[in-house]
Amino acid sequence: MAERLQKILSAAGVASRRTAETLIQQGRVSVNGRTVTELGTKADAASDDIRVDGRRVKGAQRRRYLLLYKPRGYITSRSDPQHRPTVIDLLSKGGVREYVYPVGRLDYDSEGLLILTSDGELAAGLTHPSHGVEREYEVRVRGVPDAHDVDRLSKGISLEGRRTAPARVKVEDVIEAESGSQAVLTFVIHEGRNRQVRDMCDAIGHPVVRLRRVRIGPITDEHIRPGEFRDLTPHEVALLRMSAGQTRASAASEAPERSGAQGPRERRRKGVPGDEVPRTIKAAPPRTGSAARSRRRPAGDRLRRG
Repeated sequence: MAERLQKILSAAGVASRRTAETLIQQGRVSVNGRTVTELGTKADAASDDIRVDGRRVKGAQRRRYLLLYKPRGYITSRSDPQHRPTVIDLLSKGGVREYVYPVGRLDYDSEGLLILTSDGELAAGLTHPSHGVEREYEVRVRGVPDAHDVDRLSKGISLEGRRTAPARVKVEDVIEAESGSQAVLTFVIHEGRNRQVRDMCDAIGHPVVRLRRVRIGPITDEHIRPGEFRDLTPHEVALLRMSAGQTRASAASEAPERSGAQGPRERRRKGVPGDEVPRTIKAAPPRTGSAARSRRRPAGDRLRRG
């Protein structure tokens, strides 16, 4: 069956649909020996010879869904021109060989939960602004924002000429440090603008000291440590699909990839030595229903070390 090339590349785990479109526009994709640059081009994955950079694209692969705790000092990318360590390096050290890519951003100096997958449709749905998938952060800032500052953050801050969407912001605690008082805030946003939380805090005069993402949509994990990762459960994948507006999915695409002889769960993996995570507040407020169930790691669930 003929489908758009970017969909075929995404289903094969080559890249997200958006990145696949870039590959096509750059002239790096060929069909039956002919270079293709038109985004509307269709092909049949079962019968056509589809190649990227001269390498033949295999048929749709079983998709992989991973939850990683990104430590500080790692780039959220598959590669880095400056040769800094990337989140893919952590997965490679832990034995992941499939082509997966990060869903969204988490900057170099930040830490916390990050989803990586080979499912381009889910990745696109989770990052598309129309779905408003929430991200929750624990943020430590210099000084203590007053009620006016919190109100400004909640209603939206003008950044580079464009106002941020309303957010849920709350001061959870005040810490007395050697350099002065610091506040611990919870931030819940549903935008994916680069360094958004840091820039918002800078705008009110309270720069970020430490930033940790503790929830992505319905997914949270209070036990995972820096550098650890695990496969998402089928239930968690289903919750993410609902958050991304995908109410129907094939059984094959919903089932996370399993590797080795360990069965449906992975080995526990120790975090990066010395990178302790502040536990000032809980990772996420209590929830009910399916979202609450996603917080409970199923019996036998284990993590891997990067």
